[in-house]
Amino acid sequence: MAQIQILDQDTINQIAAGEVVERPASVVKELLENAIDANATAVTIEIKEGGISFIRITDNGYGIEKEQIPLAFLRHSTSKIRTAQDLITVSSLGFRGEALSSIASVAEVELITKTPHALTGICYCISGGQERSIEEIGAPDGTTFLVRNLFYNVPARRKFLKAPVTEANYIIELVEKMALSHPDVSIRLISNGQNKLYTTGNRKLKDMIYTIYGREVASNLIPVQEETEIMTIRGFLGKPVIARGNRSFENYFINGRYVRSKLIAKAIETAYKPFMMQHRYPFAVLHLELDQQKVDVNVHPAKMELRFEQEQAVYETLLEVLTRTLKGKEFIPEVELAKKEEIKKPEKRAPEPFEKKRMEAEQLKRLASYGKPIEEKHPQTTGKTSGFVSKDIVRVNEKLQRKEEIRNSSEIPKPVTDLPLREASSYPITDHVGEPSKQDVKQKETKPEQMTLFEENLLSKAARVKHRLIGQLFETYWLIQYEDKLFIMDQHAAHEKVLYEKTMKSLKNKEFTTQMVSPPIIISLTRKEEAILEKYKSHFTELGYEISPFGGREYAVSGVPGNLFGIPEKEMLTELFSLLEEEAAELSSELITDKIASLSCKAAVKGNHKMSVQEADALIEQLMELDNPYACPHGRPTMISMSKYELEKKFKRIV
Repeated sequence: MAQIQILDQDTINQIAAGEVVERPASVVKELLENAIDANATAVTIEIKEGGISFIRITDNGYGIEKEQIPLAFLRHSTSKIRTAQDLITVSSLGFRGEALSSIASVAEVELITKTPHALTGICYCISGGQERSIEEIGAPDGTTFLVRNLFYNVPARRKFLKAPVTEANYIIELVEKMALSHPDVSIRLISNGQNKLYTTGNRKLKDMIYTIYGREVASNLIPVQEETEIMTIRGFLGKPVIARGNRSFENYFINGRYVRSKLIAKAIETAYKPFMMQHRYPFAVLHLELDQQKVDVNVHPAKMELRFEQEQAVYETLLEVLTRTLKGKEFIPEVELAKKEEIKKPEKRAPEPFEKKRMEAEQLKRLASYGKPIEEKHPQTTGKTSGFVSKDIVRVNEKLQRKEEIRNSSEIPKPVTDLPLREASSYPITDHVGEPSKQDVKQKETKPEQMTLFEENLLSKAARVKHRLIGQLFETYWLIQYEDKLFIMDQHAAHEKVLYEKTMKSLKNKEFTTQMVSPPIIISLTRKEEAILEKYKSHFTELGYEISPFGGREYAVSGVPGNLFGIPEKEMLTELFSLLEEEAAELSSELITDKIASLSCKAAVKGNHKMSVQEADALIEQLMELDNPYACPHGRPTMISMSKYELEKKFKRIV
């Protein structure tokens, strides 16, 4: 029998390091959290070779006292808590006292620190858990950690690290999350001498999102700000148009701590489910503030997971707030006919005949603003054309004279010069006839944002009178003109959503009705399906089914739910049986919802089906009554829009 013995301290530290220090990003996380806990307002992170060979983290926090430094590198030494009771109310990011000892046991660490009241700083070196030196040096207030040669004494661990570029990406992603969790801290990240991230620390979360995710994301945000009995929720939700194929855009922070939580992720994704296609995930940056005593953060060595005392209440509250925030927003994606290109000087082209007079008049208006010939204002330049100024003067006066001749020889009315400022500024300013100025091109090239919130939503009763139903395209799509936009409605997706919401609303309100079927529908069940029917008989009855034995394994369905609104009754029943055959499946509301969503598709009017104008008009009326008319049950849009701007750009009316 093997002998039991106590491990030596070095082995203990390396085992602990295996839990806390997984890769260079783990080191950055622990040290960055310590910097934030030290009330730092600015932190600089520099890495080389993905942090494998070099990591330096500098902050302007309150530093560490000289006599406290050796203690900081001992296991389970911390300034954040004193007793086990403090774990219940701990508010700092770090508290376990394992980070520094774990890092020092697998790397070469140099610490330079100075407190505000100290005259000099302290340089402390420790490698492989062994203290090397401690001395006084000149240093600014704050703390700098230098971590070199990670896993130098554990080659088996080092060989499992990814390529430096991959490890650097892990660090960049982590630092971005930490920056989002603390917009009040200025964070700079340098990798191999190149700036990868710099945040200002101005406390504005939207600015932080713009810095990290860019313009497209920042321009498609919906603010969230609500205080409930359970928690305070603030942050931003992304519009469905910026969804991604993975969960990397889901950011949520509990009391300032970046964590991973299946509960929070499920609440976010469930709220977005009516607006998203399958396997698409939303963008969210949410800060959740809960009572510290109702959150257990001491469940994971790297502090990446936590537990809630009231899990169901947290889930339902967050889901309700996010659903209400998304509800009522008009998410109709806008189609861009022209590719987004860098603004260039437009090519010269002759104006269209019906535009020529207007452009001439505008040119006259601009030239008339010069007033009298400039020679009269500056007599010393009269008659001189050799200088820079006099050439411009002659050119302007020649234009004045030429345009005066045009005015006298044509019937172009004299431009009005006392227009209101807003009206006058809407006219294009041209440098040449037919060529807009750079300023005007810049204004015209402003890309319209995706439509979300209107003064009047398209699918609202107030806007209904302005709809102009143009006709049907390809016997599938209906064209609707509303103000300066063209809307295209997919009749199948729209009808599918109408059927789905009607059915779900009746089920939610428990409006269970039974429609008798004569003759009854006869179905054959396997032994497993018979067991399922016996187990869930009361549930099927509640839904509105009346099922009775018909001899052998045959069953007669004499009653079906009366509120399925066209969904195939027999198919609904047989597919429910098929799903319930799967191991661990339950006849839950979620299962029924998914099945109703898929069967609504089969019951809805199809594409390539000729609808009358009256039927299309009635479909629009039904859409207006829905809670979310903008996406079908599978997340596909029921409508898209096309702006007048894009059409004119495609037809070269706007260059």
